[in-house]
Amino acid sequence: MSEVKLREKIGYALGDAAAGGITWKVMSIAFPLFFTNVFGLTVADTATLMLIARMFDVITDPLMGSLADRTQSRWGTYRPWLIFGALPLGLVFALLLYTPDLGAMGKRIWAYTLYLLMMVVYTAVNVPYGSLLGVMTDNDYEKNKFSSFRMVGAYAMGFITLLSFPYLQKLVGGTDQHQYAMAGLILGSLATAGTLACGLLTRERLKPVRAEKFSLKPFVDLFHNKPWVYLTLIGICMNFFNGFRYAVAGYMFEYCLHGDVTVSGLIINYTVFMTFGELTCMVFGGVSPVFTRWVGSKRKAFIWAAIICVVTSIVFFFIPMEADYIWLMVTMVIAASIGIGLYSPLLWSMYADVADYATEKNGTSSTGLIFSSGTMSQKFGTAISGSLVALLLGIAGFVSGTDATGQTIVTITDADSVNEMIWALFSLFPAAIALVMIGLINLYPIKK
Repeated sequence: MSEVKLREKIGYALGDAAAGGITWKVMSIAFPLFFTNVFGLTVADTATLMLIARMFDVITDPLMGSLADRTQSRWGTYRPWLIFGALPLGLVFALLLYTPDLGAMGKRIWAYTLYLLMMVVYTAVNVPYGSLLGVMTDNDYEKNKFSSFRMVGAYAMGFITLLSFPYLQKLVGGTDQHQYAMAGLILGSLATAGTLACGLLTRERLKPVRAEKFSLKPFVDLFHNKPWVYLTLIGICMNFFNGFRYAVAGYMFEYCLHGDVTVSGLIINYTVFMTFGELTCMVFGGVSPVFTRWVGSKRKAFIWAAIICVVTSIVFFFIPMEADYIWLMVTMVIAASIGIGLYSPLLWSMYADVADYATEKNGTSSTGLIFSSGTMSQKFGTAISGSLVALLLGIAGFVSGTDATGQTIVTITDADSVNEMIWALFSLFPAAIALVMIGLINLYPIKK
């Protein structure tokens, strides 16, 4: 096996910097608030949109994984999807953050069409991207390092994206709709550049053992693959944990803290607030391989990381809902992000283990199919949690929509109920999910 150079690891990191650090980060943290308070969708439409997209992904992600496994080209098996999918990824993302001058029905059609198209393009890029980890090296420690570089890249770009967001809005000026549209254009261009660079800088050293023709057998085999079942459930829970926090952060600042908090000239809005966590995840994502070797196994490392998430999330719930306590809130976000940073790289490394297990058991490679479930769990967990946030806020008394003139309207019928729901969605709901993760990882059968 030829030596894996640092340039290639950086190239691999750029893939998730584009997908995870830009497009998915903005979709996770800004889209619920954008759709209800800027674009003008109702809470019900926002929740339904995300639910429909998730059911759609249940079909497209495994199909994309199977298709990627059978791709043969001069650029390899998985890399061509990144090279040729880079431009559509950035373009559709930019269009999704544009608010057209339409009535309620026109906006609904625009949002549903572009959101579903975004899911297709994201799947076509990110499933092959994840699958690359299975064919770049057969060295387990190198896989952990590639996975760690991936997480550092995603969190580093997430840090830059979220920190710069309010300043970018201020620089652009104009209406909220104009600010989001220009942010979409700028960030979409960066996502295209990062995805293309990843496709060009990485190498596929291992050749997948291909099935001779398309068959439903690999799909059936997945559900007989016990490690895959448990790991997919863990992946969904991981993204539920992050999804609740990211989706509700904007509402927390808007309604619980009554707007942005300025401390010594630093504008702390919902994106900057979560930036503290991104920076921490970036650091501890890099520490994760060392921590894993220190505790002795991926499973033990995951359990300790999840315990950190449980404890810090519960503590956050008891912080007073006042801007004066902003630094205590930041401290708890940083503390929780230590756990997230430690366990995030482990998921993708464990998917590589599951892919190796499946190849040994079944005789043919299903790497793309298996890694597609990681992407599916990412989208499923994040978007279902976003959908639940919108639904639960609606139940608590949050009402949004577009009036007859096309203007966005927001009404709060019970402020106390909405604020309490927001606070619990950021703290107690994620804590419960982290407890479920601990139970599932104890049942995961691969003991590496």
